[in-house]
Amino acid sequence: MTKSEPSPIVDEQIRPFRIAIPDEDLADLRARLARTRWPSELPGMGWSRGVPGDYLRELVEHWRTTYDWRAHEAALNAFPQFVTRIDGERVHFLHVRSPAPSATPLLLLHGWPGSIAELTQLIRPLTEGSPAFHVIVPSLPGFGFSGPTREAGWSVTRMAHAMIVLMRRLGYERYAIHGGDTGAMIAREMGVHDAAHVSAVHVLQIFSFGGPDIEPQDEHEARSLEARTRYDNELSAYMYVQSQTPQTLAYALADSPVGQLAWIVDIFKKWTDCEARPEEAVDRDQMLTNATIYWLTNTAGSSSQVYAEASAAWGEPARCEVPMGVAVFPRDGFLTVRRVAEEMNHVVHFTVLERGGHFAAMEQPDALVRELRAFLAGRT
Repeated sequence: MTKSEPSPIVDEQIRPFRIAIPDEDLADLRARLARTRWPSELPGMGWSRGVPGDYLRELVEHWRTTYDWRAHEAALNAFPQFVTRIDGERVHFLHVRSPAPSATPLLLLHGWPGSIAELTQLIRPLTEGSPAFHVIVPSLPGFGFSGPTREAGWSVTRMAHAMIVLMRRLGYERYAIHGGDTGAMIAREMGVHDAAHVSAVHVLQIFSFGGPDIEPQDEHEARSLEARTRYDNELSAYMYVQSQTPQTLAYALADSPVGQLAWIVDIFKKWTDCEARPEEAVDRDQMLTNATIYWLTNTAGSSSQVYAEASAAWGEPARCEVPMGVAVFPRDGFLTVRRVAEEMNHVVHFTVLERGGHFAAMEQPDALVRELRAFLAGRT
């Protein structure tokens, strides 16, 4: 460093945080919902070309007139929350310590279009049950109350390093991780880069489908390959848009709460264990809380940048030697093939569950808690 260069500012303080959305922001949301300009729609399409208008109008009216953000804000604020600065960005997180003296630190990581609201049903059972865990639930950089990010480069690997710093800053020398979606990729990267401190990694997906000529060896592998084909043909539009033109999309989502809601609800319908509507699989107000967090924090644009960063950083992953558990929920858009996952990961636990989809913590929280306990018992 030369004398002319400013000294870097390092702020490692952890500060208490409380969600307190201004009344005028909630009034603005309701006003925007009331004056929505609805598009035309072809008859008889149902969900085949996106979210149907009759469903969305009903959901938006519920959001505008019945949904109570303040109640859900209070429920989130019932958990201890904090913020700290890591690598130049604010990182927000819930930190709920268990009363059990032998509790294991457990980091829970959401993905897109998830948030801390996706994981709250897991906290009390994990902190109060046996084995018990100290639970840390961050808003990923660029997401929710951590965002928006202010610079490019927030790849999965950079987020993993930020989470490693967070766990060290909290004083945890040995900890386990669970992640879904982007959180699963971050969890795996943390196992690669912090193997001396990560006792175990549990994920809902391993994003490797194997080569196109892989021959299925059992019914699960056959379903996995069918899911891969469905993803390529029916479920991947969001990924191409957000990896190639996330900024263009952001203008629409930042200006229209109905657009933001539709973009998220479309994923919930396609990726959950439901038939007619996503509320068959997830609680309606929990889903709305998740979408409301994106809207109130204006993080549609910054959260979607992770797809562009992933495309730019695409390459052969390093092998993860930390013991890994995989839970496969059958209606997920990604169904992991164990023998493919084992090529680059130390998979020691693999469970295919009977029900549930991509948002397992919202759809089947009890089953996921049991799965986490079964895998993590004794891995400290």
